[in-house]
Order: sequence, then C-alpha cells, then structure tokens
Amino acid sequence: MAVFFVFIDGVGVGSAGPENPLSVHSYSFLRHFTKTELLTSDTPETVGDTTLYKTIDANLDVEGLPQSGTGQTALFTGENTSKKIGKHFGPFPHSEIKPLLKRYSIFQKVKEIGLSPHFLNAYPDIFFKKAEEKNRWSATTLMAKSCGLPLNRLSDVQNGKAITAEITQNIWRTRLKLDVPDITVQMAAQRALTSLSKYDLVLFEYYLTDKAGHSMEMETARKVLNDLEGFLTEIIENIGEDDTLVITSDHGNLEDLSVKTHTRNPVPLLVHGDVEPFRNCKSIMDVTPAILKCLDKKKA
Repeated sequence: MAVFFVFIDGVGVGSAGPENPLSVHSYSFLRHFTKTELLTSDTPETVGDTTLYKTIDANLDVEGLPQSGTGQTALFTGENTSKKIGKHFGPFPHSEIKPLLKRYSIFQKVKEIGLSPHFLNAYPDIFFKKAEEKNRWSATTLMAKSCGLPLNRLSDVQNGKAITAEITQNIWRTRLKLDVPDITVQMAAQRALTSLSKYDLVLFEYYLTDKAGHSMEMETARKVLNDLEGFLTEIIENIGEDDTLVITSDHGNLEDLSVKTHTRNPVPLLVHGDVEPFRNCKSIMDVTPAILKCLDKKKA
C-alpha cells in the first residue's frame, strides 16, 4: 500500500462563470470523484467507499489572501503557519516557519515511522544555482533537503525516474535546451506508478496551475489543465487496488481568471482509495495527518 500525493498549486473551488476554466471546460477525471466534469461551488461534495470529494479551507483564520509559503507549509506539516507569523506569506516559506518544514514535514514524519518518502519532481541545474545563491528554497524542496531526500536532476529525468514540473519535459527541451525526450502525460504517469511500487509516499508538485492563474489567460489555463487531466486519468485507471491517490491545493487562483491574485476560495480535496482518514478534513492542515493515518495502516 502506498500513497500518491499530487499537489496542484493555486486551484480553488469558485463560482461558475466565463472566467472560471473549471466551469467553462469539462475534465473527465473529475467525474471519477464528483460525477460531473466541472468543478464549481455548486458541485456537491461526495464521499463514497473508495472516492471522496470535498472542499477544505485554505484561509486558516487569517485575513488577507493566502500565499504559497504559508499555505504549502501548513499543507505539508499540519501546522497553522499563517497564524504563527500573523499573516499569509509567499511565495517562499517565511524564516519563522522554515523550522516547521525541517522538523514536522510529511517527509520527515514518514521517515520517523519507518517508511520511505519520495519526491518525484526533477530540477535543472539552473534551479540549484539560483536557489543556492539566494538560499531560497520552495516548501517542497526545503522539506526534502532537510530530511535527506535527494532532489532529482537532469540524469534522473533522462533515466525515466523523475518528472519535470510541466510533466511532458517540453520546457526543458525547448527553452532550457536540455537533452531530454518529449514524453506524453501518460508516459509521465507511468513513471509515477513505478515509483509507487518502490516507495510508501510519493509526492508530485504541479505549479503551472498557479502560474496560469496569474497569467489571467484562458488558453494557458486550458493547456495546463489538459495536461493534468491526461496525467491524472492515467493514474486513476492504473493505480494499484491497495494504493491511495490524494489531490489537493494550497490556495485558490486558477478558478478566477478575472483577477491576477490568489483568492480566498476553498480548495478541492480529491481522494481515491482509502478515503476513511479524509472524511473529517476541514482545512489544508488536515491533509498530512490524514495521509499519515493511511500509512499507519501499512505498519499495523
């Protein structure tokens, strides 16, 4: 039994309308969870034996627009990081909450119970150069580094062991001029499924949804959602019977292209597999504890 945690940055559940790509275009993978191919505030929550869809809070009882630094740290630690510093902060983790990622991250907690976590994303050399120069690491890369997980590089992509942020490797090949093949979203999904056979927790971060939200461009949003659709559909159709798929976000953004900023909308929580630990999730802080409950069953 393993858990595949797909973190999609900047996707909330908002009102239906022409500026919400999740209500303008249909996505078949949603039907697996919601019995509809749209995702809006009118979509009813559903909790079945093996599938779950509900909305969870990302505001954390703090005024202002949620941000990635505090939101992701709250998601991955289960701690109210925005309340700790008295505000939402991003895009990188605030200095006062970095210790939480080092001590209490989902990667660290999985290791402490004797199981194996894995971060599936890969990063080009230019990322490491910039991050090390400014000592600025994202929540995911900081928590991986802090508990000794290696960050995937070019060779891991070339060997088919890791996935680039945009899934298909196209940006690495065309913009960065790196020697990687163009792959399909289905091929990338198969890499994820292979990882699930080797590790107890596998995390994949898809940040282009947030970037598309900031662009305010419907075609950009549609492109990144189409790639995500193909990737997740392949996962859902082929994931092991004993494995669990968890999909959620850190804050709203993409669901309202009329604004360039994040939103205070709730975010979706989609689960396939062992839904029991997620039934009572109310906010993004509840996701990591629920995943740990799933994994505790493996040790029992």
